[in-house]
Formats: sequence, C-alpha cells, structure tokens
Amino acid sequence: MSTITVINPATGQADAHWDYSTDAHITDALDRADSAYREWRTWSLAERTQVLRNFAALVEERREEIAEVISREMGKRFADAKGELQYAIDIPRYYADNAEEFLADEARESNTGGRAVVRKFSTGVILGVMPWNYPYYQVVRFAIPNLAAGNTVIVKHASQNPESAELIEKLFLEAGLPDGAYINLRPSHAQVETIIADPRVQGVSVTGSEAAGSAIAATAGKHLKKVLLELGGSDPYLVLDTDDMASVAFHCAKARISNSGQSCNGGKRFIVLDALYDDFVEQFTEQLTAFTPGDPFAEDAGFGPLSSAAAAQELAEQVEDATSKGATLRQGETGDGQGAFFPASVLTDVTPEMRAYSEELFGPVAVVHRARDIAHAVDLANESRFGLGAAVFHRDLAVAEEVANRLEVGMVWVNEREGGGPMLPFGGVKASGFGRELGPDGIGEFINRKLIHLPA
Repeated sequence: MSTITVINPATGQADAHWDYSTDAHITDALDRADSAYREWRTWSLAERTQVLRNFAALVEERREEIAEVISREMGKRFADAKGELQYAIDIPRYYADNAEEFLADEARESNTGGRAVVRKFSTGVILGVMPWNYPYYQVVRFAIPNLAAGNTVIVKHASQNPESAELIEKLFLEAGLPDGAYINLRPSHAQVETIIADPRVQGVSVTGSEAAGSAIAATAGKHLKKVLLELGGSDPYLVLDTDDMASVAFHCAKARISNSGQSCNGGKRFIVLDALYDDFVEQFTEQLTAFTPGDPFAEDAGFGPLSSAAAAQELAEQVEDATSKGATLRQGETGDGQGAFFPASVLTDVTPEMRAYSEELFGPVAVVHRARDIAHAVDLANESRFGLGAAVFHRDLAVAEEVANRLEVGMVWVNEREGGGPMLPFGGVKASGFGRELGPDGIGEFINRKLIHLPA
C-alpha cells in the first residue's frame, strides 16, 4: 500500500507516514455514510444542532492541542492556528442558532389557488475535497451546514494534513455525531472519482486549485452531481484615494502576509492611482518587508514557512520569471530556517508577458500596478481570469461603492481588508468558482427545496 509522507515545512524533515485508503475503505465508507444518513436525517433539528454545539465546545476546550498539530503539519504560526480555530467554534454555533430559521418552510402564492409551500429536505451523502491552508476553517464551513441540514459527509482532506483530518473526525464522534455521519478518507484521484460516481453521493464541494476543481467538476457533471467550487484567487486591492496612507498600507500588508500569503482570498494585486503610487509603494514595501519568516512556534516570527519546498520553489520561479523580464523586486529578510521559507516581497513594473501578471502568487509576494484613473484601475482589476474577492480604498464611500459594483468578484471590502464572520456568504465568479458557503446561502447548497401544493 502506498503511503503519504508528511514533511514539516519549517524543518524539511519527515514527521509521519500515513497509508492511503484502500478500495475496501472506500466501499465501507460509502455504506456507513449512507446508513448514517438514514438515521441522522430523522434526528430532530434540536438534536442535530446540539451536536454542533458540542463540537464547538470541544474545539474551544482543546484549542492549544489542535493548533499545535496545524502548525506542525502546514507551517501556520501557532498564534494564527489558534486564531483559525475561532472559526471552528463560531461557525457551528452560528448554524446551531440559525438553522431553524434557514430551514423553515417558505409560503408561496399559486395561480391555481390552494396553498403552496417550499419545504427543505436533506439529500444524502456529500463529498468534501478540502485544502491544506486552513485545515479546520475550510472543513467546518463545508461540513457544519450540511450536517445541520441532515446530510452526512465524506471528507477527502489534503495530504499535508492527515493528523488534523483524523482529529476532526474524532471530535465529531466525541460530540455525539452517529458513526458514519462524518468520515475522513485518504483516497487517490481514481478513488475520488469512484466516490463521486456512487449513486448515494448527491454532491461534491471543492476548495482547492483550478486544476483540481476542473477535474472534479468534470467527473461530477458526467454523473449529474451538483458541485460547489471555491478555487484560486488573485484579489485586487484598489487604492484610489486616502488621507491616511499608513493605514491603507497596513491593511494591504496584513492582507498579503496573512497565512504566509497562502490564502485564496488574500490581497495579491495592489492597483494604485498615479498620484498615490510612489507613496504607497514606499510605505507598503516598508510594512510588508518588515515581516520576517521564522519558526511557526516562535513568538517573534512574522509569518511561517510555505506549505512545502515545492511551493517555495514554484513561487521562486514565478518571481525569477518576472525579474528576468524587467520587473523590480524588493525583498525583506529571508530568515535563517531550513524549511520552505520565502521572504516577504514586492514586485513592481510587472507586464503581461510575465507569469506574475496573470498567475496566482500563493505566498508572501505582492504585485503593485500603477493606474491612470479609476476606470483604468477597474479594468486592471477585472482583467484577471479570477474573481474571488477585492478591496477598495477611497474616502468617499459613494465612490467606493460604485467601484465595488463594477468589480467582477464575489466579495468586496471597502476601506479594510477581508474580514466578516460566519453570517456572510463566501465565494467567487469566473475561474474562482461558483456557489456560496456560510450564511443562509451555505446551508442551501445541497438541500432539496421541495414544492408541496395543497388544494384550496
């Protein structure tokens, strides 16, 4: 049986080896998930939401232990790992508090008289294909609304996070979820296709790369399964007007350095009007490059390593491609670690023939563009094939909102970096995917909105 080798990205050393799932594991998981669904969907909403509350309490109680595993597996700063876990506490509680409202009947008028109601039902087993960069937040925002609705879930977590993945399943079982309602697997690509093809599986949610999303969506389409995709992003931050450049530069630097720059919705392209450009580049570069990579468990580390040596090498090649073609590079300290570290960096003078112009840079490297005017800034923002999030900085909120309306993205933040909470929908357009997670939208993706029409 082939194995997964987990490399600690801060040290470059192998920490653990895990076996892939066998075909027998896949068959058993599908049987158990379907059997659990037949039971779980009969539980009252109050009983289901109590399990969600129990899960949140367990995460809160064991936050330090869980965060240590996250940091060791994927390199997130320990403090940031603990911060991520707040989502895994807040999201279950949010759906426990609001699921009754979200799943309530909706009365509708009918031209033929009588009474019409749209009633919401669970649909069955849902597959989640999850990424490594937020190993708890991403899983919880997929699994919790589906479990609240009465579905059961099978999760294929990223190969970098097998220990985190196992622990999530154990926490759900400890919280009172019936066996089989949440199953963690380590399947191959071929086995993922087998899971999607199974008639008991009703849909698949993917958070990951464009390539992964495209491949899984093709398989789902072949078998007529609904798919939700949250893929890459190259979020533009438009700096159009300010009387406090230090604050704008701070928000932009934090948006880029968060999670070592490994966030699909992190600020990546900074589009600045001519009149503000030189001041922004100076202050932004100073603030961003002040962050120094280091051991994720060290309190003075500005950010941690990238997820793997391969990720660091890919980013280095993208930067080298840009500088070899005339881009200007400004970099901070590299740190003295032996792992997959990459310095905080700023690229300017980036042109369309460079990879950095159109590709997502998944690491602590920012691209700054100069815009002639607001119309040009919007055009540069929309030129990307991605459409996840964006931010607009302008003192006049009416102007900022008008610009926000013109951006081809799923989310826009005005005069601040990305934030919010479990009540706000998350998702994008274009190559960033489709569908929405969180809020009332998130619980509605994989349910049956059944019309029931009763005569007068």
